[in-house]
Amino acid sequence: MDAAARPISFSNRLAANLRARNIHYGWAVIATTFLTMLATAGAMGSAGVMIGPLQQEFGWSNADISSALAVRLVLYGLMGPFAAAFMNRFGVRKVVTAALIMISAGLLGSLLMREVWQLVLLWGVIVGLGTGTTALVLGATVATRWFSARRGLVVGMLTASNATGQLIFLPLLASLSTTLGWRAALIFVLAVLMLALALVTLLMRNYPSDVGLPAYGDTSLLPPPAQQHGLGTLLMSPLVALREAAGTHTFWVLFLTFYVCGLSTNGLIQTHWISLCGDFGVPPVGAASMLAVIGVFDFAGTIASGWLSDRYDNRWLLFMFYSLRGLSLIYLPFSDFNFYALSIFAVFYGLDWVATVPPTVKLAAERFGRERASLTFGWIFAGHQLGAATAAFGAGATRTEFATYLPALYVAGTFCLFAALLVMTLGRRANPTPAAA
Repeated sequence: MDAAARPISFSNRLAANLRARNIHYGWAVIATTFLTMLATAGAMGSAGVMIGPLQQEFGWSNADISSALAVRLVLYGLMGPFAAAFMNRFGVRKVVTAALIMISAGLLGSLLMREVWQLVLLWGVIVGLGTGTTALVLGATVATRWFSARRGLVVGMLTASNATGQLIFLPLLASLSTTLGWRAALIFVLAVLMLALALVTLLMRNYPSDVGLPAYGDTSLLPPPAQQHGLGTLLMSPLVALREAAGTHTFWVLFLTFYVCGLSTNGLIQTHWISLCGDFGVPPVGAASMLAVIGVFDFAGTIASGWLSDRYDNRWLLFMFYSLRGLSLIYLPFSDFNFYALSIFAVFYGLDWVATVPPTVKLAAERFGRERASLTFGWIFAGHQLGAATAAFGAGATRTEFATYLPALYVAGTFCLFAALLVMTLGRRANPTPAAA
């Protein structure tokens, strides 16, 4: 038996053993996806810890470093729809394996970088493309393929892994960076990525039918859909999906509100939080620890959001989540950044850090149909990362120009309140578009 066949044989045997215990193999796939997204999120979130050390070692400005992080966030988002197409054509396992290798190569190369253009190439382009392939689109694709029942809960779990992973790693990475240097922190991330790669090789499968099972909640076993043929067809499929979705009001509402989601999370707080707190005398490890608190509440809030999205009107959920986030960001500049004030912010902001994702995925699947859901959500997620890139660069430029991040907080909070109102322009229910039928 060759090396390529061994993981398949292992997963088939594990699926049979789990089935004998009345456990669906989809949960093993979800666990693998959870850990993979956790590891790649750690790579994505490590940049927030590195701004200070890179400034000290190389003399680069905040705006220089932020420009590289903005490139990473743009590519992270734009890869979404194409990652979905690649997974449809080549399989989840092959695409995720390639992405993990790409991220590891980018981080490994950055250990030797000396110039800003190298930072842009390694952290911006290579890590951006790799992490974009294993971002929320991966979770949406796996959840849609493997689960008919409890899909909202599963999306919430996977979303929590992605967002929480970017937060819970930060205290450890900040400690490593402070005591041993930023290169030691990146080596730790590389080790976690290698562990994720081993799990993907052993456990990841593309469809339930690969192990002789229907999707969780279904009774009939469905064969994999026919694969697209030809590179041109593969690369055009996301563009076709965009053209069809862009003609609907629903798409633009979800795209614009998700733009605000990225503007108010990844690009602003995740990227600049440690530097923001440093302006008020909070040390890096203490600031990173507060991000970990946000991550704990985010984990609970996002899973709760997934549970709620299976049961209640997703429009009203999004209205509440964006409103709460906006008020939290507007409150922050009026606090004095002491432990008590930051704790209040961490609880309320953390509860809906990415609680917006499960309702957005559910609305995309409901309005555009199951087959088009991953490609359409890929473009909606691209909007999220364009917003994140805007905040990453804009907040850094604001800090460089005005010596404060506070205007960026006011802008992000106001945009969140606008998004809360915008989502309510969606009708209560709509049939799938003809393209999705």
